[in-house]
Amino acid sequence: MTETAVIPFNRAFVTGAEQAYLAQAMTCGALEGDGPFTRRANALVAELVGASAALLTTSCTHALEMSALLLDLAPGDEVIMPSFTFVSTATAFALRGAVPVFADCRPDTLNLDERRVEAAITARTRAIVVMHYAGVACEMDVIAAIADRYGLVVVEDNAHGLCARYHGRPLGSFGAMATQSFHATKNVQCGEGGALVLNTPALVERAEIVREKGTNRSQFFRGMVDKYRWVELGSSYLPSDLLAAFLVAQLEAIDDIQVRRHRIWAAYDERLAGWAARRGVRRPVVPAGRDHPAHLYYLLLPGLADRQAFLRHLGERGVQAAFHYQPLHAAPGGLRYGRVAPGGCPVTEDVADRLVRLPLFASMTEEELHRIVEAVVSY
Repeated sequence: MTETAVIPFNRAFVTGAEQAYLAQAMTCGALEGDGPFTRRANALVAELVGASAALLTTSCTHALEMSALLLDLAPGDEVIMPSFTFVSTATAFALRGAVPVFADCRPDTLNLDERRVEAAITARTRAIVVMHYAGVACEMDVIAAIADRYGLVVVEDNAHGLCARYHGRPLGSFGAMATQSFHATKNVQCGEGGALVLNTPALVERAEIVREKGTNRSQFFRGMVDKYRWVELGSSYLPSDLLAAFLVAQLEAIDDIQVRRHRIWAAYDERLAGWAARRGVRRPVVPAGRDHPAHLYYLLLPGLADRQAFLRHLGERGVQAAFHYQPLHAAPGGLRYGRVAPGGCPVTEDVADRLVRLPLFASMTEEELHRIVEAVVSY
């Protein structure tokens, strides 16, 4: 009897055009960054978000580091952010000597709880970083109003949110800057990659300098200066045009990718509704006014023991599921470099112990989807 194949948590989707674009990039010899495919990818990302500009980077982590440099953060400055997020959201700012101030998440969307932000503001606060969990928007109207009232900058960690909207407006267009991820687990990907989205035109020239090791090299190649020099702090954040070529193929197929992913997300939500209600399991919450991008589908089990048993149950049936973020405020790095906002992070601690992500990738077959659903409802 043939052994049933394991369904992976993620299978990177390939459109079919990637190989031709890679060959084209290799033929023209523009393997370094800022070649024709890099410029095309920049334009496609900016168009999707409705931004002034977008600059491809080697990762979303590097895009976050660029945003910290562009904020001119000094040691001791504070940046408010959720504890329930990926570690790069914090490390990018801690690298500049800034203090991440970890606030709790909402129990419904798992996003930064806007009701906790104002109490976390001090005289040293410089910015608020939001992360749109699962691509479901934070309460951006409220957060923007708080930022305006206190003269703070908003940065969006939009790693999950490409193609998502808040009251009709694309995520990534609300902050002065936003960051995107094109890691292999994202809706569109190039294995490793990211982008810094710039919604403030005055930041574009500086961002180019920061991305080019702190030099005005980009201006030199455009004939704007007769030589390029070291201008300010920066690093090597520019990806190869080969990665950009792969990404362009993905971005050009984004409509098809999104249709595929939404089909899977909707099937999960419909087919698991009855089981979840009987078992006391919570499905994702998408409030009114949000259009999510079907980035991930999660379940909240009743408790940690149940979550662990559920993961074992799925694994025994050939389904690779995964938990997600662990609270940054309680991690060794968080304790060393950050502090907790008033009120602590009890919701974060609770949901981190109960959350399970199901496989979701654009190439999932109906047979695979059926097997996953059957594995879930048999628990």
